Amino acid sequence: MASGTILLYIVAALAEIAGCFAFWAWMREGRSALWLAPGMASLALFAWVLTRVPVDAAGRAYAAYGGVYIAASLAWLWLVEGQRPDRWDVTGAALCLVGAAAILWAPRGA
Repeated sequence: MASGTILLYIVAALAEIAGCFAFWAWMREGRSALWLAPGMASLALFAWVLTRVPVDAAGRAYAAYGGVYIAASLAWLWLVEGQRPDRWDVTGAALCLVGAAAILWAPRGA
């Protein structure tokens, strides 16, 4: 279950970041409005993928996703935008991932 959940979160993060970046490119970088169509499709994919995460409540899925989103955003910063994250970026992302893991996989009482 853990590896499938991690994969879903990674796919969701990539879809969300790509969709948001399409809007960024249009609004901030003067790219064509044609960027919006794949951006919206990517954001719809993000929402659909996030519903596939096997947790008991939407809020828990979203909360844990936040940590993955932060780490994926820094990977995007580095791989797509060419800016290497510094040690504070990496430290912050690691803390967020630990928090996400606690939210997802901590034992729950009845």
